[in-house]
Amino acid sequence: MPGVWVFPGGAVDPVDGVDEEGHRACALRELSEEAGIDLAGAEELVLFSRWITPEAVKTRFDAWFFLAVAPPHAPPRPDGAETTDAAWFSPRAALDAHAAGELALVFPTIKQLESLLPHRSSEAAIEAARGREVEAVLPKVIAAGSGHRVVLPGDPDYPR
Repeated sequence: MPGVWVFPGGAVDPVDGVDEEGHRACALRELSEEAGIDLAGAEELVLFSRWITPEAVKTRFDAWFFLAVAPPHAPPRPDGAETTDAAWFSPRAALDAHAAGELALVFPTIKQLESLLPHRSSEAAIEAARGREVEAVLPKVIAAGSGHRVVLPGDPDYPR
């Protein structure tokens, strides 16, 4: 997603495996490649959410989001190819910078950051996510006046 701030990510390779195991292996690899952050292993990743691109979008993704605590003194380092900038932000700081027009974010990233706001620390967010069932979020694009808008499961306008 050129020109916007997103979490490190990429496609699951056949060598990664399948299902959650494959997504964990992919997450470890992409975090290392795109941000220069190396975790000791997949057990450090806690599944946080899963988003599937709306059916109306031509190129679709099944994105799995994980939480982890970065090793101490591990600044993110962009790879210069897939990522050109990297930084640590608190969820509130990223959302405020986006609202001020200083940080371009996309809808799923905004929603992930908003869902982290209630947690007082990274550890608290991870503990809240640990062991809970994660259901895929499938946004829908609906007509709204002369345009369209995105609705999420649980929204009153979400098609059944």
